[in-house]
Amino acid sequence: MGEADQIGPNIGPKQTLADRANRVRKAFFTKEGLIGNYDYAFLFRPNIPFLKKARRASPFFGLHDSMPVFLALLLGFQHALAMLAGVMTPPIILSGQGGVNLDTDYQQYLVSTSLIVCGILSSIQITRFHIWKTPYFIGTGLISVVGTSFAIIPVATGAFNQMYANGFCQLAEDGTRLPCPDAYGALIGTCAICALTEVAIAFMPPKLLKKIFPPIVTGPTVMLIGVHLIETGFMNWAGGNGLCAAKPDDGFFRLCPNIAAPHALVWGSAEFIGLGFLVFVTIILCERFGSPIMKSTSVILGLLTGCIVAAATGYFDDSGITSAPVASFIWVKTFHLSLYGPLVLPIMTVFIICACEAVGDVTATCDVSRLEVSGPEFESRIQGGVLADGLNGMIAALCTITPMSTFAQNNGVIALTRCANRKAGYCCCFFLIVMGLFAKFSAALVAIPSPVLGGMTTFLFCAVAVSGMAIVNRVPFNRRTRFILTASLAIGYGATLVPTWFDGVFTYSGDNHSLRGFYDAITLVMETGFAITAFISMILNLILPEEFEDTPENVEDDRAATPESNEPITKSEVVPPSKETV
Repeated sequence: MGEADQIGPNIGPKQTLADRANRVRKAFFTKEGLIGNYDYAFLFRPNIPFLKKARRASPFFGLHDSMPVFLALLLGFQHALAMLAGVMTPPIILSGQGGVNLDTDYQQYLVSTSLIVCGILSSIQITRFHIWKTPYFIGTGLISVVGTSFAIIPVATGAFNQMYANGFCQLAEDGTRLPCPDAYGALIGTCAICALTEVAIAFMPPKLLKKIFPPIVTGPTVMLIGVHLIETGFMNWAGGNGLCAAKPDDGFFRLCPNIAAPHALVWGSAEFIGLGFLVFVTIILCERFGSPIMKSTSVILGLLTGCIVAAATGYFDDSGITSAPVASFIWVKTFHLSLYGPLVLPIMTVFIICACEAVGDVTATCDVSRLEVSGPEFESRIQGGVLADGLNGMIAALCTITPMSTFAQNNGVIALTRCANRKAGYCCCFFLIVMGLFAKFSAALVAIPSPVLGGMTTFLFCAVAVSGMAIVNRVPFNRRTRFILTASLAIGYGATLVPTWFDGVFTYSGDNHSLRGFYDAITLVMETGFAITAFISMILNLILPEEFEDTPENVEDDRAATPESNEPITKSEVVPPSKETV
């Protein structure tokens, strides 16, 4: 059953049926319940220079406040649009030419299913269930929406490259990757088992969790994830991430995306660069001049602008949209689930990172929702959020989707719209499920030309790297922390920039598949930049002692113990203590 105190101040277990009916009637059949007195123009008022701006702030809707139905639907739709780009990107990348090269109908199915599953699993986080006769919860009880995690993309693409190299997946004579649904099934099958890692982390005391995974560990790790992903976005921006990127002189892929595509061009052509640049500039203009609703959906507006121009100039291939079914749902397409040994360690690392991201996102959501960010209730929300993330990872894999994690960009929507009410969160879930049910909508997303998608994803992936930089910024810079960051990022950046650097270390080619799988696992970890950065920074942070001069109190004590020094202590000389917030 849901948590009693999350239901609201006027709704409780003893509420009569007549009271509930009266609330429903008031919500849907009165002006106050339907639209209220909210200033809707605030959401659509652009930030135009020299235009007189209202000095009055819009009202804030707290977790349990009464809220008009129309406003909840409008803000819920805004939340859904804000996370749409992040939800659709991972399945498109993993199922495309840079992944397992699945057929168009499979790609459309995965995008549809990703939207549906995100809507269902977000409702679990928002509702917050109490585990019977225990102090534990599942979910946060906040607008904590979840989407497909970007952290899985570097691990999955590295594993797919390995699968095609070792014969698990087949290549055509010209080197083209043949469709390999079994590789995707191995990925999600391994994810379903490794999700238990995050479930176990959820039962760790929050103080211990923060000690093992402080910002000095999570910051560079998240930053490296973004840096790795930017390469994929930039490759698509220039024309595509498949064989055409090598610019062969002849063959089916001498043009991007292939010679049969409408308006095919050589990889890196000015037309491709221009399309992606149009998307990028549109995002910037929305941030500068856009209204609150435009700012929180700037990525989607940039994508829409690029799609309109691409369609008008003949880059769009609508054959997939025409042939797509009207509706879709989970398990319309299925995959053979299996455990792929070399993926276990890297995916366990992914779920550890997802847990750390969940802690940071829940903290930020509590902050913008004007709730306490310390104390038993806050720690309970963190525990419930991490546990829901782990369980959602298992459920998502069984629903044929890669791991889920909480989405940080929706905290910006809460801050902009000043609405932390869960009604908007439930409306967001509703719109995500509806978008996923209509397969034509998903087919249109899959048909987006690579340069348009690249211009959007480059911005999106760089936002991930900036999030990592923001986490690192919470770390006090001293000799010890600089050393940890330098040592961990040295190999992490190297493995990201030269991903094949570890290929020649293990040359075993015998019949012992277990030994070969073990070597492949080590190779995959060493060639995944963020994974090796996470391990090195975590180990160094635990074994390197705090130095005497690094402690802020010692700086003051030293100055106080030196009477001959008459210089005052300035703020810049005292390093502020770390909040140890992930």
